[in-house]
Amino acid sequence: MKNEKRTKRIATYVFLILVSLIFFFPFYFLIVSISNPSIDITRGKLLPGSHLIENFKTMIETTPISLSIWNSALVSVGQTIISIFVSSLAGYGFEVHPSRGKEVVYNIILLSMMIPFAALMVPLFRLFGTISGIAPALGIDTLFGVVLPYVSTAFLVFFFRQNTKMFPKELIEAGRIDGLSELGIFVKIFIPTMKTTYAAAGIVTFMNSWNNYLWPLIVLQSPENYTVPLVISAMGSGYTIDYGSVMIAIFITTIPTAIIFFVLQKYFVQGMVGSIK
Repeated sequence: MKNEKRTKRIATYVFLILVSLIFFFPFYFLIVSISNPSIDITRGKLLPGSHLIENFKTMIETTPISLSIWNSALVSVGQTIISIFVSSLAGYGFEVHPSRGKEVVYNIILLSMMIPFAALMVPLFRLFGTISGIAPALGIDTLFGVVLPYVSTAFLVFFFRQNTKMFPKELIEAGRIDGLSELGIFVKIFIPTMKTTYAAAGIVTFMNSWNNYLWPLIVLQSPENYTVPLVISAMGSGYTIDYGSVMIAIFITTIPTAIIFFVLQKYFVQGMVGSIK
């Protein structure tokens, strides 16, 4: 009996190690490739080389990577702050405040999750073309134009409403008794209490925004406004591709999301399971 349990445990560990190696291999290949010349990368060399400095110099000289990182940071941070605040306010309102037609509106919002973004591209582009004529700073070829369609998302509204179901309603009543306004209760009681939920939503929103490619490709036209995915895509679309500089650009642009995830990962897990601390 003990031998069977031991065998199963060993088999489980072996399986988990193999799966981990499979998932880690692309990242390992990226790390190795940043130090190899383009020809070795195309050949699939799996050992580090001595071309790291040359790849970095080539990337700096030929690619506006620092400007694109700055643009992506502005878009991602702005979208994350605005989106989680608006979506959490909506989710809080749907759950806490009674209304005759709120379930109908909420169901319509959930149904919008089933519409693929490809079906919305043309209407959105025409809408932002109209906005450009009224307020050029908010329309096409602006960073605000990248952020505005994601001011609130159906997923985040659903996510915050589900987590609000576990929020102690006694705290809301206590806040009302103390004379706080509804917005004051939301800002001073709800947000601090639900910090793990906000952390989880912030990680998901930031990473989605940082890696967003399709909408920025449509709405941004000037190279100085390009975000990271657009610049990396442009690096890989030339007649001759320097894979070494492409790999080092990819590596540099993964650092911010990796730092944010590892710093907030414990809050991410707690927030996804709906715990309150």
